[in-house]
Amino acid sequence: MITMILSGYSRKIKNAGIYFSALILLLQACARPQVNSRGTIAENGMVVSAHPEASRVGVEILKAGGNAIDAAIAVQFALAVVLPAAGNIGGGGFLVLRQSNGAVASLDFRETAPARATRDMYLDPQGNVIPNLSIQGHLAAGVPGTVDGMVKAHQKYGSLPWEKLVQPAVDLAIKGVVLTEKEANGLNYSQSLFRQFNDSTSAFIRHTAWKAGDLWVQPDLGQTLMRIRDQGRAGFYEGETARLILAEMAEGKGFISAEDLRSYEAKWREPVKGSYKGYRVISMGPPSSGGIALLQLLHMVEPFPLHKYGWNKTKTVHLLTEAERRVYADRSEYLGDPDFYKVPAAKLLNPQYLAVRMQNFNPKKATPSASIKHGNLTAREHEETTHFSVVDKAGNAVAVTTTLNGGYGNFVVVDGAGFLLNNEMDDFSAKPGVPNMFGLVGSAANAIAPGKRMLSSMTPTILEKDGKLFMVVGTPGGSTIITSVFQTILNVLEHNMGMQEAVSAKRVHSQWLPDEIRYEKDALSGKVLKRLHQLGHKTTETNSIGRVDAILVLPNGKLEGGADPRGNDTAMGY
Repeated sequence: MITMILSGYSRKIKNAGIYFSALILLLQACARPQVNSRGTIAENGMVVSAHPEASRVGVEILKAGGNAIDAAIAVQFALAVVLPAAGNIGGGGFLVLRQSNGAVASLDFRETAPARATRDMYLDPQGNVIPNLSIQGHLAAGVPGTVDGMVKAHQKYGSLPWEKLVQPAVDLAIKGVVLTEKEANGLNYSQSLFRQFNDSTSAFIRHTAWKAGDLWVQPDLGQTLMRIRDQGRAGFYEGETARLILAEMAEGKGFISAEDLRSYEAKWREPVKGSYKGYRVISMGPPSSGGIALLQLLHMVEPFPLHKYGWNKTKTVHLLTEAERRVYADRSEYLGDPDFYKVPAAKLLNPQYLAVRMQNFNPKKATPSASIKHGNLTAREHEETTHFSVVDKAGNAVAVTTTLNGGYGNFVVVDGAGFLLNNEMDDFSAKPGVPNMFGLVGSAANAIAPGKRMLSSMTPTILEKDGKLFMVVGTPGGSTIITSVFQTILNVLEHNMGMQEAVSAKRVHSQWLPDEIRYEKDALSGKVLKRLHQLGHKTTETNSIGRVDAILVLPNGKLEGGADPRGNDTAMGY
């Protein structure tokens, strides 16, 4: 096959230099893992999410005449039923929208710290962080933002009736959902923690092991969703659901109050925007660090010929790691809730500043993370999450990343309401310089304060090419979210991959601290690993990194869905 292709090249390309370059690119392409075909292709609309039932719900909404926002709302509520480790009504997240006319918007429905929260609430009398207090149990929960976020998205951009968007989730909860093997394993693995924080009546507790194919019915959650369906925002933040949340807080000595619930507000914010080699990049700004960090990374590597370096080759991995070290160092110092802290976004994205950050990059030697600090801005003027991408027939695009933070959040199921609460308070800096559950280090900019939103790494992102929609992308993965989105974009733009191939390709990750490159099995060859060690890098093989769900607009205008094989992720279109 390769001989035939090269023969074709030799007939068409006479210049020896061009021929040699073509040969190198061909061999690089043959060296990387190949996907047998493109992902799911559709003409009129596409939904890619972490669960087949959620993707089905979204596509049915599109077929019924709903727009991308309508489908996203329906998918969000469906995921709260079928993907309890991350899908939620007890958590929060971010939404990035690009309308077919090119107008963009972003919605911050991130959780907030309760009014009773204090800067040192997770420290013992000696000033040390108390293990697990910000991760498990009632004190780990921030005020949920998902329901208010979906209500606000519907009020501004929805087209179908609210009730029609929530009803599929009600049906899934009441009639039951068939468990996948991954979800059954997750529920079994977490049984001890569910029992620790809940009584035996919870739908999450079972005396015999769950198995794939079991029908999981959640009647309490179904009733909660009915209240949201019928009463909108008030069906969650007031009335019976609010009463059940407050009773749960009283039982477990949590901090969320009635006023915290009543006063929660999702916020429309200006997306962060930048460019990479002619592509316009639209992403989420603070309190997510994702958009700024992604744009910093893209700007830092833009001058380098990554397509010549090759996918996951030594030069590429070395360059990406060095850029990531610098960006995550900046993240730890400068990013937080913009309502409480003036985030220097423009300075962090200034091309001159980014050039200075890369001045000490050595292509032949790793820079120890201990020697890398955050950049100096004075001289010039943040594991379980889930992502879904939606494009409708008109070309409206929505990227949503939503989370409980850790898998199954804080393991507290609101008694009588049937949903899990988040452990997002761990995304604050419990103590400056002390890493959270994802190994991320923060500063005073991300310190706990009442009503404040905790820093996030979520990176829902949309790309344009020549003023037209090109890609919708995002992923879960805690601190690996930013680098997973970064690599997926580069896989398409630099390494000529289709959407499914780009999503399936093995990934690597680095984040300043700890000082190491983490890589999925078979992501790096033995030769590359040896060379990285010679450059001074430390490497660690890890489990899967990220679960990217993305959509690519093909040259013929059709949509290619890329659903991550690391999970039960599914692309569906029509």
